[in-house]
Amino acid sequence: MDGAISVSLRGTVAELLLDRPAKHNAITPAMAAAIADTARALDADDAVRVVLLRGAGERAFCAGSDLNSLAAYPSTWHFRNRVEYATAIRNIRKPVIAALQGWTLGGGAEMALGADIRIAAEGTRFGFPEVTRGWVGGGGASQMLPRMIGVARATRMLMIGDPIEAAEAQALGLFDQLVPQPDLLATARALADKVAGFSPVAVQSVKASIRMAMEAPLTAGLLYENEMNVLCFSAGDHLEGIRAFAEKRGASFNR
Repeated sequence: MDGAISVSLRGTVAELLLDRPAKHNAITPAMAAAIADTARALDADDAVRVVLLRGAGERAFCAGSDLNSLAAYPSTWHFRNRVEYATAIRNIRKPVIAALQGWTLGGGAEMALGADIRIAAEGTRFGFPEVTRGWVGGGGASQMLPRMIGVARATRMLMIGDPIEAAEAQALGLFDQLVPQPDLLATARALADKVAGFSPVAVQSVKASIRMAMEAPLTAGLLYENEMNVLCFSAGDHLEGIRAFAEKRGASFNR
């Protein structure tokens, strides 16, 4: 694992830390490979129920790909076959919560879009500056952003390239919650712990159903949702939920 990536486990919550604060946590090819390997490992680990993604320091969550490393690919073919780290985050089937602060740009913003819940600190600046450097992002922004905030607003963000302030990003629906900088980590951890306490079958089914809603026609999405509902009932966790309600206590979903 690359030294600029680390993972720590708090109960059933895995914290994936981008740890290159002197470079605004910009992603090198080695870091990208480490993120992809780590994402697959966390997805396969039954001890992990939620992934909390964050960046070291207060200046940035992630400024995207390291520009010097982008110029170092030996050929277009090698670049075409690069590890796409934002896609690796988006492909995690478990709930992913992103704690954002400072610069959240390019591939860093695409990682944030790939998360399920985004909590941002005041002062976060969110944007996609790739067009100002001569390219389009390859981690999903042009496909996900229009679905999330509409075509007109997404076009402006992607075609102009200027980052937007945290309050505007929240108004657009890009952030689920905006908090003071000192409260960011505690808020994100509390939410991660709450989600981790639910049935893993249920929360992963919710995630899968929402992802389907972004891609499928309504009729197909409704059918898929019902199948996810049946899957939850077949797993049996609903029985604990019903017992807990009858006994007026919190449910305990230990698998």
